[in-house]
Amino acid sequence: MSQSYGMQVIFDGSIEAAEAAVTEALKNVGFGVLTRIDVAATLKKKLDLDRRPYVILGACNPVIAAQALDIEEPLGLLLPCNVIVYENAERQTVIAAIDPEVMLSVVGNDELDAAASQVKVLLQQALQAVA
Repeated sequence: MSQSYGMQVIFDGSIEAAEAAVTEALKNVGFGVLTRIDVAATLKKKLDLDRRPYVILGACNPVIAAQALDIEEPLGLLLPCNVIVYENAERQTVIAAIDPEVMLSVVGNDELDAAASQVKVLLQQALQAVA
């Protein structure tokens, strides 16, 4: 399943297991998780709002990121690639990743096309590994 700006899979397990599995799958294709935002916990703390589990992971492939930053230095505005893990309305665990081709299309620099395609393939591999 995919949206116009992302790719997603349904994970057969808990949010915690999904986060661990996708973190490992990302590592296996050359990505590290640089940031972790627990959206549900933050909304509870800041707004006393209850929300189903929702975590945003900031994933980065340092080799590709370094190459892309050499091409387009302000590209850091669009890094890292977001991967989300959440429980949907049907109580399914969803893992989704941004589509880097769509994300980098806003830059308008054709020199980034190869990097975007490479990142997309690697993110797809990580998602397939946990599906």
